[in-house]
Amino acid sequence: MIVIYGIDTQLNPIKAELSNVIHGVMQSVLGLPEDKRAHRFIPMDKSDFYAPGGRSDAYTVIEINLMAGREIATQKRLIKTLFADIERQLGIKPVDIEVIIKEQAPYQWGFRGMTGDEVTDLSYSIKV
Repeated sequence: MIVIYGIDTQLNPIKAELSNVIHGVMQSVLGLPEDKRAHRFIPMDKSDFYAPGGRSDAYTVIEINLMAGREIATQKRLIKTLFADIERQLGIKPVDIEVIIKEQAPYQWGFRGMTGDEVTDLSYSIKV
């Protein structure tokens, strides 16, 4: 589950492209399958979205919720690849991107009527 926040006038026109970039990175770095896209966009009025100093209106926050298990090096590669690919494909500078990875234990996830620690048929590994 990925939640993306940004100023509505900046985020709305690029939602589909940004979703494609994010999902491509999730596939290449974490090995997620094509059909494992779960993105939620939260476009906000500029008056409701405060940013740290030195950021432009393109400032975008990407929260990535994952079941715990990925190696530190994998998580760092995920973040750095997001910075690079978003800049290359959408022209948003890394200073305007904030990535937060939130990990939860598999038992704290619920989907398809079970908890994450009960599922046995994932088509990808969380131990990468």
